[in-house]
Amino acid sequence: LVFFFLMFVVFVSSIPKSKGPSSLFKLGYLPNCFLPGTMFYTQQQDAICTLNTLQTNASALEQVRRERSHPRLQLQAMRGFLERAGLTVEELDHLNIIHVTGTKGKGSTCAFTDQILRSYGFRTGFYSSPHLVQVRERIRINGQPIGKELFTKYFWQVYGRLDETKGALGGTMPSYFRFLTILAFHVFLQEKVDLSVIEVGIGGAYDCTNIIRRPWVCGISSLGIDHTQILGDTIEKIAWQKGGIFKPGVPAFTVKQPEDAMVMLRSRATEMRCPLWVCPELEDYQADCGPLRLGLAGQHQRSNASLALQLSHTWLHKRCLPGGTGDLYVPSQEVFPLAVHQVAPFKPSPIMVKGLADTEWPGRNQTLKHGAVTYFLDGAHTMRSMQACVHWFRETAAQHERTASGPVARVVLFNATGERDSAVLLKLLSSCHSHTSDQQNFNVSVENMLTRCLDNERHWHLHNGLGNTKGPPLLIEDSLAPEKKADTLVFPCILSALQWITQGRDPVLADPAKRDLPVKPSIMAKAALLCDAAEIHILVTGSLHLVGGVLKHLDAASSK
Repeated sequence: LVFFFLMFVVFVSSIPKSKGPSSLFKLGYLPNCFLPGTMFYTQQQDAICTLNTLQTNASALEQVRRERSHPRLQLQAMRGFLERAGLTVEELDHLNIIHVTGTKGKGSTCAFTDQILRSYGFRTGFYSSPHLVQVRERIRINGQPIGKELFTKYFWQVYGRLDETKGALGGTMPSYFRFLTILAFHVFLQEKVDLSVIEVGIGGAYDCTNIIRRPWVCGISSLGIDHTQILGDTIEKIAWQKGGIFKPGVPAFTVKQPEDAMVMLRSRATEMRCPLWVCPELEDYQADCGPLRLGLAGQHQRSNASLALQLSHTWLHKRCLPGGTGDLYVPSQEVFPLAVHQVAPFKPSPIMVKGLADTEWPGRNQTLKHGAVTYFLDGAHTMRSMQACVHWFRETAAQHERTASGPVARVVLFNATGERDSAVLLKLLSSCHSHTSDQQNFNVSVENMLTRCLDNERHWHLHNGLGNTKGPPLLIEDSLAPEKKADTLVFPCILSALQWITQGRDPVLADPAKRDLPVKPSIMAKAALLCDAAEIHILVTGSLHLVGGVLKHLDAASSK
């Protein structure tokens, strides 16, 4: 049985054509709601159901946090799990790995890099996290999530080996992310990929992907404050963790970083005898086609693209590709950064140019237009990524509003999970007019999530001058909970919230096959601005989990 916990605060403004937001609508709050999951009968569904048992429940997760005082034991345990699965760290050397970490943009950097090298005809493996809709998205071959049959086949091979050997080791099985990392390595070895692009999960030094001994090149995208309980509460501590993926003699590239972070990266590179270079601005690359065009929207993607160019260029240079991309100076093992140097830009090949333009990465600065409803999807969840999201949304939404046939209703859906400071994120979003949402997985208790939801609602009220109002806890009553106060609407799930917001304008959500929950007349009456608008624009942000939940309803292909 799969349970979901959600809370929404919806802000809508009526936007006349070519003008900015002009009026405040109502807030909406979604309390905890339990929806029965689907029973899994096929082998592939059985595999996913079994995989989910490896998720760490709330009490066990707290125990893991207490044990982080011995982080080196995590990598030791990971090596043990790898060997029990029938693999060795030496075998991973044959995967020709590009290893990438960072706080913001590491997934996009990997996506750019994977697309560029696929464009050269290489067979690529790409491991990333989290997934948006289906877990198979985390393990990709040639840009596509592995098929159901392959997933099922390799899942049971790895799970069976681990299960058979657990008796002598106190009944231990790897956690969810560790298992998927082992599975990805197994898949890439069995499928004989030419290279593997591996995205770090959290941090770097003690992340389970860091059992990799000999990557071909490493990359660090933009650094910021995130996962402070694990990585530390300063940029220096976080940079120390990220620099843990450096390896002796392996070229490493980073983008421009805060000064304190760069000092620590330089220290880590020197300590590990790793040549470290800073990427140039994307504008510094001179291509025959003029300014480089990116398949991913947002100004912040330009540094990710530059990092991807250096990673792929270095990999190609090491591969000695016939007719390669030109001369590139890769520092020798004797050159180490007493100072971090700027790497010279090169002239991207036409294949690289095309790779950058063709890159797709769902849920990151993604725009979907469904008739009169336009969705703006971005999983930003740190202060810097939210700043980038707000900048992208303002610019992109303004372009859409200029061509709208009449008034536009703007809705922002927000979700915060884990330890993230939702108050800061909500403050950044207040100019976009936001809502808050929290979604439960097995790692968080229902009580903690409800507390978080109430806190988010309070922060929203404070940021928007509505006062610090407090009311009784919200309870599910029939399909919709009773209203808490005049400015609060309550929905039991993402689908019912989306159906109310879109007011029948999105044909995908209006599909009779989708459950259409009854809505009280008093709530329907509050949708006047939505009904009167010519178009509805919805920004979904704050969590990739929320973005994935929305995409599941909007994009049928993502659920297949």
